[in-house]
Amino acid sequence: MRLAGPLRVVVIILTAGLTWILVSILLGTQSGFSRLQQLLSSPDGPPTAEPRPKKYKCGLPQACPDQSLAFRITSGAANVIGPKICLEDKMLMSSVKNNVGRGLNIALVNDVNELLKFIRPLHEGTLVFVASYDDPATKMNEETRKIFTELGSSIAKDLAFRDSWVFVGAKGVQDKSPFEQHIKNSKSSNKYEGWPEALEMEGCIPQRTADA
Repeated sequence: MRLAGPLRVVVIILTAGLTWILVSILLGTQSGFSRLQQLLSSPDGPPTAEPRPKKYKCGLPQACPDQSLAFRITSGAANVIGPKICLEDKMLMSSVKNNVGRGLNIALVNDVNELLKFIRPLHEGTLVFVASYDDPATKMNEETRKIFTELGSSIAKDLAFRDSWVFVGAKGVQDKSPFEQHIKNSKSSNKYEGWPEALEMEGCIPQRTADA
């Protein structure tokens, strides 16, 4: 007599469960029971999660060829988020490293005289990575623009107030660099109030460019 209560509860639960399964079959809906049954009957077992795509040096989606250097450059966003320069999986410049500043981030250089001292004596084949932050152009003079043009830039001569600019060039290049992006500061198209959107550029630089 003492088992009557618990047995009644078990019978009610089993009846409710069987009714739910029967209704699901009649209505043609897939129930939790049927999904469990599929998993148990599947020869491959439960589905596995899709593997995450592999990331390579500097977060590139694929590995660079042999004898080339992986890089990624991101310009600053307005005057709030600093630029980043990564080369061969080493972060050379970023806000986290606290070694970026407003202007041209080749190094922490924003004074035109210091900038010229920095880029005038470059050796042949030296790679130059540039990421703008806030305003890259106000303190550039004609000599500065000429030197960047000689490094392979197509944009330096026309770079204007608060433009976004990323560039990779080299001392002694014969042609214009393919590694350059530019967005003009324009009220009609700016993403931020007073600034265009940030730029991001990645790729593989043949070492012969660096060694030329």
